Amino acid sequence: MQLPSNHFKSALRQVSSTTPLYGIWAGMASAYSAEVLATTGHDWILLDGEHAPNTVPTLLGQLQVLAAYPVDPVVRIPHGDPALIKQVLDIGAQTLMVPMVESATQAAALVRAMRYPPAGIRGVGGGLIRATRWDAVADYIAQAEQALCLVVQIESSLGVENAAQIAAVEGVDAIFIGPADLSTSLGYAGNASHADVQHSIRHVIDSCLAQGKGCGILAPNEQDARRYAEWGCSFIAISIDIPLLRQAALASLARFGAHPFGAHPLPASGTQGY
Repeated sequence: MQLPSNHFKSALRQVSSTTPLYGIWAGMASAYSAEVLATTGHDWILLDGEHAPNTVPTLLGQLQVLAAYPVDPVVRIPHGDPALIKQVLDIGAQTLMVPMVESATQAAALVRAMRYPPAGIRGVGGGLIRATRWDAVADYIAQAEQALCLVVQIESSLGVENAAQIAAVEGVDAIFIGPADLSTSLGYAGNASHADVQHSIRHVIDSCLAQGKGCGILAPNEQDARRYAEWGCSFIAISIDIPLLRQAALASLARFGAHPFGAHPLPASGTQGY
């Protein structure tokens, strides 16, 4: 059996800012809802293990259902613990996103956690793990690195300051900007549109481009997404499943003149309300 290709990693090397890879955030921690998203035509899906209630088993279930669709899963883990990285790679994740990376030293440690010795410290699971298809993939250890993709998140003022050095780390394939945490770190909580925040975002993007690395960002607002594409972002998350569900439910309710958590009008005289 052949090692599954990492189409996301390959696409990052070919994509231009005029045709970025558009993704969607999956926060419901459900294989069923992830499969629904897989039918919508997005290029990639972020399985969120940082702010959504995902565990290694729930991530496994989502990876299994997504394998049947032409969409690339990106797994965000809550932190850069090498033991957790090992587990998530072993269940077959090929692209990892790690939050709150603030230095080249931290980024280099993540690279080592994703590689087998002597280049790294990843433990060998052999026939126990899905990544090797339970030893059906011949010579997995020698091939694994070529199919793995590391995306590190810059979302603090210190990360912005060190963006060029982080992007230069060999083994870091891309940087992803988190506007919410970044704006909070810079003192503008809830205001990612502030000029200082936008300047920092532009700086990170330019630092990535200078190193020939991909740069991504979360931008549910269409104008923001288009601006970041113009600046050079090659992969952009344009929506999040949970807000989409809530907004659609509110819009449906509003069509009947009702208000969320408000008093419901009584049924007209002589009719029965349901």
